Amino acid sequence: MNPLAPLTSSATDRRQCMRERLQSGRTLWIPGAYDVLSARLIAEAGFDAVVVTGFGVSASLLGLPDTELYTMTENLSVVRAVCSAIDLPVMADCDTGYGNAINVMRTVREFEAAGASSVTFEDQVSPKKCPAVSDATPLLPLEEAVGKIRAAVEARRDPELVIIARIDARTPEESIRRARAYVEAGADVVKPISKCFDSFEGLMRFREATGRPIAISLLGPLQRNLSTAQIEQLGGICTFPLLPLLSAAAALRKNLAALRSTLRPAEVPLTPMPEMEFKRFIGFEEIEALEPRFMPSPR
Repeated sequence: MNPLAPLTSSATDRRQCMRERLQSGRTLWIPGAYDVLSARLIAEAGFDAVVVTGFGVSASLLGLPDTELYTMTENLSVVRAVCSAIDLPVMADCDTGYGNAINVMRTVREFEAAGASSVTFEDQVSPKKCPAVSDATPLLPLEEAVGKIRAAVEARRDPELVIIARIDARTPEESIRRARAYVEAGADVVKPISKCFDSFEGLMRFREATGRPIAISLLGPLQRNLSTAQIEQLGGICTFPLLPLLSAAAALRKNLAALRSTLRPAEVPLTPMPEMEFKRFIGFEEIEALEPRFMPSPR
């Protein structure tokens, strides 16, 4: 592909595509990107969309854990770059909205302008912690959390933008109570954390109780306990938020350790992508084809 060519669909087109898929009842299968390169590889593999994960952005951009240490601007820059590079819906992980309900309104406007197809807000107290690796995630009072979802719904300019409310409650009863309140506030999709429901039956009860498509991250007990057929029956969204990041980290660690030991690139255990194949993937050929059209020949 020409990395400088315009995308074939608009941001609204991609949002409509995501909404139509959600309304159809078919599951969207979505790996997590942490930069543009990982997003392009996800697109090449044929997935339905890309989610830019806060966990991945924090790890790849700062080398720090997902405890809301990066700023909205840093996260936004990655999301904007991904949206400009691929013709797929892009889900933005907007953490707690970077402040109160008024901050959430600006956050929605910024990520919508960047091209995101959905924005996800969680109901933790800020600064948040990733629930996948933390057992201590204090929640906002329900009234304040509901206000943030109401603010997000009111702030969007494009009605096709999907608002996802993530519920970080650890008990099914509290998760359902909060999810119902967020649905009433206008959330299009509700997302319980993977540590709350560990079975297909629990997730079906959650979906039936909320009356909205649900999003799940295939982590921990859900990864062990759910079959692909069960996830398809749930519908909604299934993300693999950490697999690309952890795959890259494992491959780099293994090859770099071997390289340090032998200083022989040809002897690393995992075969790297051939250089010419990578150059084709990243778009060198298209750039070289453009140069004679717009640049004078060297004398």
